[in-house]
Amino acid sequence: MKILVVCGHGLGSSFMVEMNAQEALRNINAPSDIEVEHSDIMTASPDMADLFICGRDLEENAERLGNVLVLDNILDKDELQEKLEAKLKEDNLI
Repeated sequence: MKILVVCGHGLGSSFMVEMNAQEALRNINAPSDIEVEHSDIMTASPDMADLFICGRDLEENAERLGNVLVLDNILDKDELQEKLEAKLKEDNLI
């Protein structure tokens, strides 16, 4: 599985959420073969990942990507971990 974190420019916030997602995956004992990367929303395409993560501000733009996990607060590590865990359980990955 590949996860792509997207933000407006693909720099600061998506990189920070990428690092937090990697930590969250370790915390929930997710399979080690799950990859997490970051990018800007404009160059992201549905074939780039199995799951996309973005902030609420990009939700409408990210709908075209398909499977999107939307964060209300990109700084909230607990929200990220809870939503990732729920999604991975839904997909029978944990």
